[in-house]
Amino acid sequence: MTAFWTEADFDDHEGVHFVHDRHSGLTAIIALHSTHLGPGAGGTRFWHYAEPAAALRDALRLSRGMSYKNAMAGLPMGGGKAVILAGPDRRKSPELLAAFGDAIDSLGGRYITAEDVGMGEADMVAIARRTPYVTGLPTQDSTAAGGDPGPFTAKGVFLGIKAAVAHKLGRDDLEGVHIAVQGTGSVGGGAARLLAADGARLTLADVDTARASALAQELGGQAVPAEAIMDVECDLFSPNALGAILDDTGIARLRAPIVAGGANNQLARPEHGAMLAERGILYTPDYVINGGGIIAVTMEYLARRDGHACDIAQVHSAVEAIPGRLQMIWTEAEASGRTPDVVADAMAQRLIGR
Repeated sequence: MTAFWTEADFDDHEGVHFVHDRHSGLTAIIALHSTHLGPGAGGTRFWHYAEPAAALRDALRLSRGMSYKNAMAGLPMGGGKAVILAGPDRRKSPELLAAFGDAIDSLGGRYITAEDVGMGEADMVAIARRTPYVTGLPTQDSTAAGGDPGPFTAKGVFLGIKAAVAHKLGRDDLEGVHIAVQGTGSVGGGAARLLAADGARLTLADVDTARASALAQELGGQAVPAEAIMDVECDLFSPNALGAILDDTGIARLRAPIVAGGANNQLARPEHGAMLAERGILYTPDYVINGGGIIAVTMEYLARRDGHACDIAQVHSAVEAIPGRLQMIWTEAEASGRTPDVVADAMAQRLIGR
């Protein structure tokens, strides 16, 4: 692995912390991109990386994305992200989670963590035993926000898809609109259920073929192999799995006039936004459409810090502002001749003082 500051994805990050605990076997990277608006907030990813360099790349890209996401959502938070390098068996131990909690605590509140791929509510509870700088904690109060932020992310993706369909296709409803959904986990599956309830026709895919097939049967859709989903002719392609799928090859495969989904860092490189535009494909900036989860856990964290429960109605209201932000980006992009990703990046950079 080369020095992190020479990596292509290094973007004047304020700090990149390598964490190792011999007793528990913990190896992790905590990346702080910006604390201009507040402490760096972003989830922890628990993943087995074939190469350590891939973990560093994830931490750098995802933390920068969180700076932009939090800024565009109007949150008083900067951008941070952590990755725990899991073994091939993806085994987590109480000792590993305790050591990771201690590592977060050692940063003195500069980084606030929550769930991400491979981490759930129970993990956040374990980490919270070692540090207060954690959110996404479960609640028994049905009127209060807490726990898995996935449903709020899914709601934002659903609302963003509706806005994209209205903008590009001139449709005020989703009745009969054909949507190809890549990834049927918490976010993709949750969005798919909302889309189906609104009349959309769905084609679904997941590396977990049984999960995709079961959801397709539940929703009256069709399941296809994971490797075939980007070739489906449809009205909208919705990526909700891992990132960097919109590269030269992926964009050439698309047979949809819109891309709108919850996956982070969908564009493999900056030039791929222009490539989408050249094909006449409307791009929905990922860190804007998928902001529902961080909105929920940030409002939860701030409420808990201030000693009260987080009103779930206020969270829903904040998530419902996502389509308006997307419309503002598309309008400026069309007026300026720039692509939506460039417009969104410029807006976010101004907000974080860059």
